[in-house]
Amino acid sequence: MQKETAKVGLQQIEQARKGDVNAFNKLIGRYYEGVLRQLKQRLGNLADAEDIAQQTFAKAFENISSYSDKYAFSTWIYSIANNCCIDFMRKRRMGNTIPIDKLVEDEDFNTQNTQLNPEENMIAEQNMVEASLLLGKLKPQYRRIIELRYLKEYAYEEIAAELNIPLGTVKTHLFRAKEMLVKMILTL
Repeated sequence: MQKETAKVGLQQIEQARKGDVNAFNKLIGRYYEGVLRQLKQRLGNLADAEDIAQQTFAKAFENISSYSDKYAFSTWIYSIANNCCIDFMRKRRMGNTIPIDKLVEDEDFNTQNTQLNPEENMIAEQNMVEASLLLGKLKPQYRRIIELRYLKEYAYEEIAAELNIPLGTVKTHLFRAKEMLVKMILTL
């Protein structure tokens, strides 16, 4: 039975390579739920997972000629889904987050800001306000560690000495603080 299913799958792949949309739609029907489940698990959001799944199958159809029979079709489609998901998260992160290292309020930052056009200046100012609000929502211990690391550019060892805590605790608190900031940013 499994060999017969695999044979049918290979026939559908071959037909899809020749441009047969109906054959490819059958492949979508076979793998869609698995891809969607994987994406939803990674993204935590059904709407985004559905969008990325659609993008995954569009890319797969465009690139079906590059599929090699040496590998399972499921492996190929899941790797496309994974790459689409990574691209999506990267774009989301670039579009919705404020790089913490850009929050430095010193002369270099202000000089850099004056070289921007008026729209870019306004966006930078809005980002500064949003970043300040987000930092204000962190627990004091996490806010302080972010300030020391990214605003004052302390090394981990310097932070440990300043706060009188072990180096491992510095790294853990910094990781948690960044994680909390990312969650806050994604809910904006």
